[in-house]
Amino acid sequence: MIKYNLNCKKCDLSFDSWFASSKEYEKLKRKKLINCHGCGSLRVEKNLMAPKLIKQTLSQKTDKEFLKLKKIRKTISEYQKFIKNNFDYVGKNFAYEARSIHYDKKKN
Repeated sequence: MIKYNLNCKKCDLSFDSWFASSKEYEKLKRKKLINCHGCGSLRVEKNLMAPKLIKQTLSQKTDKEFLKLKKIRKTISEYQKFIKNNFDYVGKNFAYEARSIHYDKKKN
């Protein structure tokens, strides 16, 4: 996915939009499927954008953030274990199994 900042040449509205790829943007532009959501104009162009290059390493994070992340991971792990130990995996037949359980209970 790629996010472009778009600008309407008619009403000068600036807005962001997501596309699957830069090729997808070009394809939609050629087919005239990109329009301004403010005025409906097809005169929409990409603005110049700079990539976001800031990357925070784990060592730069504070101890508080690290402990919070560790606690979240532990909680997720506990939930996964609970689900694995207490529920049956019914696979692709979930809808069939759910209906069977629901209607069998109504027959009793």
